[in-house]
This record gives sequence, C-alpha cells and structure tokens, in this order.
Amino acid sequence: MLETAIIGGGLCGLALARGLSRQGRPIAVFEARTRLGGRILTAEAPGSGLALDLGPAWFWPGSQPLISGLVAEFGFDHLPQHDDGSVLHLRDPDKTPERLDDKPVHGDARRLADGFGPLATALYRALPPGSLRLGHVLRAVRDTGDHVVLTFQTGAETRDVAARQVVLALPPRLVEETIACTPALDEATREALQGTATWMASQAKVAIAYERAFWREAGQSGNAFVTHEQAVIGEIYDACDTDGGKAALGGFLALSPELRDSFATGLPILMDNQMTQLFGAALADGVQHYQDWAREPFTCGARDRAAPAGEHVDQGHPLLRRPLWEGRLHLGGSETAARGAGYLEGALEAARRIERALLRPGADVPLAAVPPADAADANAASLARLAAWVAAQSDPALDAYRRHLTADLSVQQRDQLTQRAVLAAVEGVFDQALALLDSLPFDMARVGVERGRSALTPEVQKPFGPFLQAIMDDVAAFNRTSCALSNFPDEHKPSKDYMQAMLRDVAAAWQEFSLGANRLLLAKGVPSSTAPLPFPRPAPPAAPVSP
Repeated sequence: MLETAIIGGGLCGLALARGLSRQGRPIAVFEARTRLGGRILTAEAPGSGLALDLGPAWFWPGSQPLISGLVAEFGFDHLPQHDDGSVLHLRDPDKTPERLDDKPVHGDARRLADGFGPLATALYRALPPGSLRLGHVLRAVRDTGDHVVLTFQTGAETRDVAARQVVLALPPRLVEETIACTPALDEATREALQGTATWMASQAKVAIAYERAFWREAGQSGNAFVTHEQAVIGEIYDACDTDGGKAALGGFLALSPELRDSFATGLPILMDNQMTQLFGAALADGVQHYQDWAREPFTCGARDRAAPAGEHVDQGHPLLRRPLWEGRLHLGGSETAARGAGYLEGALEAARRIERALLRPGADVPLAAVPPADAADANAASLARLAAWVAAQSDPALDAYRRHLTADLSVQQRDQLTQRAVLAAVEGVFDQALALLDSLPFDMARVGVERGRSALTPEVQKPFGPFLQAIMDDVAAFNRTSCALSNFPDEHKPSKDYMQAMLRDVAAAWQEFSLGANRLLLAKGVPSSTAPLPFPRPAPPAAPVSP
C-alpha cells in the first residue's frame, strides 16, 4: 500500500511530492498526460532555440514570494518582461492601431530565460526514482475507512491502487466532473468544486517566432491590445530573450472556444494577418506555436469551456482547503489556494498547505486536545495554548457563518445577509475565546498594568489578526461561488462599501472582546477590593483585505 498518492503532475503535485520526499515520506505521483507540468508547457523556436511558454509565462517577485524563492533555489536565469516602447491599441478593424507612449503593462513581471518547462523537470528530478507514473487517468476514489482505493485507467485497462492518503492536485471542476467519489462528497464541497473556475482553461495562446524583433527597432514594446469585435488575438506581448537577438511575440486569443474550433483551418492565417496589421508586413512569416487549453481534457472541463473567458479570483473557495474523509483525502491544485489562486504562486501555496497537513496532522486541533505546557512559565504556556486554539477557528467560524446564512435564508431574510452572519460568527468565536481565557492558569503576580491595561492584553489580541483576515477572505470566496446567494447580487459579490460596513461591525465586536479580555486578566491579578482604571479603546487588528 502506498503512503501518499498525489494525483496530478503539475506544479502543485510536483512541489508537494518534493517537499514530502525531502521529509522522508514515501510518495507516488500519478499523471494522466504523457508529460509533466500540467498547464506549464514550453515550446522551442526552431533555429534560435528560444523558449516559448504556452502556459504561464510570468512571475512577480514583488507579490509572489513562493515562486520567486523556488526560482532562486534552483538558480534559474530570469529576465524582466520587456515593456520599453510604445503600446499599440487597435479599436477598429478598418483603421491603423493607436500608438500609446509611456504605458508600461506588466509591472515587475519576469520570465524564465529557458521557460517554465525546466522548472517542472527540476522538481521531477528531485524525486526518488520510480516515483512517477505517467498515463494514469484517475476515474474513481473510494474510502474504505483506513485507506483510499484509487481506480485508474491506463490505456484500455483499469487498475486499483491503495493509499493511506490521497491528494487530488487537479483543477476542482475536473474533480467534480470526472472522478466518482464513494462515499459522495457533501453537497457544499461539490458546489465549491463546481463553482471554481480553472484559470486559462477556456483560453488559447500563441507564440510566434520571428527573424528579428522588428517592433523594437520601430520603438514599440511589443505590447498590443485588439478590442474590436473581429479581434483574433486580444492581447500581445514581447517574448524575446533579454537583448532581442532571439525574437518572438506571444498572445492570448480573443475568440471563444467554439469560434476557434469553427475557424481552426484558417486560424493560422487570421493570426498572421492581425500581426501584420498591427506591426507591419515584416511579421508575415513567423513560425507559430499554438496551444488551445479548451481542448485539453485534463485541464478544461465542461463548465470551464462554457464559462466567460478570463473568469478568475485570487482566493480559492475555503471548503476546498479542508481535508476530507478524516484526513485521507486532500484537494490541491492552484485554484484551491488562499492566495494567488490560478497562478504558479497559488500552486505552491496549495502544496505548502497540504504538506503541513500531512506532516503535522495534529497541528490544528481544539484547545481541549492541546496538552498543558510546563507550568514553570504559565503565562507563555497559556498564551501558546490560546494561540493554538485561535489558529484552529477559521473552519468552525466559516461553518457558523454558513449556518447563520442558511437560517436567515430559510425565514426569507433578504437584507444584510452576509453582514449579519459574519458578525454572529465572529461574536461566537470571541465569546468562546473569553471563556477559554478565563480557564487558563495565568500568573499575574509580576505582570504590569498601565492605565488600566494589562501588559498581557496585546499578547492575547495578537493571534486574532490572522483569524479575522482569514474569515473575511473565506466569506468573500464562499459568497462568490454560492448558488444560494446567486440571486442576491449585493451578497454574491459584496461591494466595497458593504465590506466596510461589515468591518465596522467586526471592529465593534473586537473592541468588546478586548475590553472583556483585559477585565479577565486584571481580575486574575488584582484584589477584588481594587477597582482597575478605565481601559483605553483597543486598537483593532489590521483590517482584512476586501475582495
């Protein structure tokens, strides 16, 4: 029996496999394709050997520390995305493009000099020999109570594999559409799977290699946007090497999957024509490398193919980050990430989350299950136990939010649904936290008090900042994919003003909690005959980021 089976040989699956194997955990990676990388796909321009990414092409060091760190760890050369020069904007198919100066497009985006394909290869080479099985299409998973049985299709045959733990590092919609689960997943998880769009799944990309970077010679950046109704390639960018000696342009098609299928025969000519209309006749003879992700059955499902192009959110649905079947089944893939969902950063964030869960399955447990620490430092031990409890409250708080939401919907409550449910969930956690705080054996004999505030109060407050951030992010992600809220536009995608109103409610509840926590701490150390001074207004935690 396998210890850990990882389904999916994309960035999330490979990074997770590497992380677990480095900790001495036996792993096996099963990939449906006959190649690695998932949506990472790098072609090579004939003649020049220039690497052309037909999947993800960029990473942003300023906001994506995980992928930036991995690139640095492997020592891959990278270059800034070329933005120098004019941007072209074609609004009318019968006119020439507008030229816009001083309009950088890509921020601090960088590309790997040899494309992202070698990154997938490097992760694979770091795995123990024999860890990878290509050509294994997962058809079913069955929980037996102490392990999971996976049914794979390999060519014309099927085979069963048993594993103690299974990670589905796949696009969520593909999990719901193509894998039979026994027992069936709960309705809320299935709804979350169905509602999570796969980034790039319905799109197509082209990279075209040229003899020279003619656009750079003309003072153009290579960035272009085509926004008229007959657009073939909607967004174009420079895909050259650092100095432009090896030349190429990349682009994202504006046509829907259905139109791409209809125009398949003439599509190369249409793409060439648009490039020459934008940049001139010198671009008529490029060598095209084309990838239609909507035709990839192991990337694009039926819902993705029918979804609007460009559908994307930065946070995955919080229910997809919960272990299933008592920790034997985990959902991975970039779209499940709490940050950077859909991007390479999200794939690594999801891998790191699952690695922590598999290596330390008891890390997020209720306070009652945390053994008392050495009483020699009662305050440090009590604060650590409180912090452990707070860290485990994100999932229960979201469950409480869902219960309050369902109760309001059942009595046809229509106003401030999210606001009311968020406040109720947060207040519930604060109430429990006060009860737990009261039960902890703090030693207040040598703890200072200044202007009525215990020196321990800021330490008690500290763990709640990440918790409040997490619950607000989880609520926003939950609402976006909730079928029950789809008929309530203000709740489905709360406005900035609505989010601010919720934050004001949470801040008021936070103030009441902080006052109560301070009173409890003072009561543990101040004689009952001594009345504490008034406690000043507590500073709220860092405001959660609104969606």
